[in-house]
Amino acid sequence: MMDTSQLLDDVSFAKALLDKKSLSNADIVFALRNLLRMKYYPVAVKFFFSQSELDAFKKNTEYKVSAHPFTFCHYLAASRQRGDILLSPERGLGCSNAKYIFGWKGMDEGEVKSHLKYAKNAKQAEKIVTLKKRLPENLLAFATAPLHKSPYVPDVIHGMSDVLQAYHLGNDWSTAMDIFPFQMSMTMNSSACHGVTEVYLSRKPNITPMCSGSYTAGKTEQGEINWIWPGDQLEPTVRWMLERTVRDAGPSFPRTGETYPGFNMCKLCPFLVWTKPKE
Repeated sequence: MMDTSQLLDDVSFAKALLDKKSLSNADIVFALRNLLRMKYYPVAVKFFFSQSELDAFKKNTEYKVSAHPFTFCHYLAASRQRGDILLSPERGLGCSNAKYIFGWKGMDEGEVKSHLKYAKNAKQAEKIVTLKKRLPENLLAFATAPLHKSPYVPDVIHGMSDVLQAYHLGNDWSTAMDIFPFQMSMTMNSSACHGVTEVYLSRKPNITPMCSGSYTAGKTEQGEINWIWPGDQLEPTVRWMLERTVRDAGPSFPRTGETYPGFNMCKLCPFLVWTKPKE
């Protein structure tokens, strides 16, 4: 029987999860929602370079394909907000920038022109494009799924949150992995498609802003930021978050020991104090 009072007690909840030898994907998702108050499902991204692996996915998984070519961001949004498991070959991807990043098209005049708005001139626009990381050119398809429903081991995990929630996650990764500082990388355009590609290739997480068209393309709701993790590095990140929650009696960094990670009442103002009544 579910004990909801335990779920609402940070320390008791964290201890219960830490009693498990390893955290499941569902454990990770629930910990992020319960302690960091994240609103969206993290999305497990899989790149298929093997035909046999792709055939096994199609045979054993209930998934959806797009009715029309859509942007990679739209695949992420459907998995993030609706919980869909999606598969896309090249024909299902309608974004030329993402096709270039995923190795499904080469450098051309159109790709350079689409980056002119960021640049001083065409030469600089070409530099912006050519310096971007790209997947190998033998990609067969990609899949996106909410992490807790993922039928595969994710290559990359893409999440969206507010900046402070991402800050918590970045701090916890650095401590869990003993790597400092946490280094962030931003490109002109391609924040999601290049973001997952860069993390896939570098094996290092990233926190990066959205593309300039994120609102107009329906990709974000409230000015969120991307956090993108290697598939096997979110579990140790969340495990340390649970451990420090037990140690400090809460997940908050702004106010140690507080239950809410975004606690924001004049920060550490000494006048904002509540105490037990004196008898």
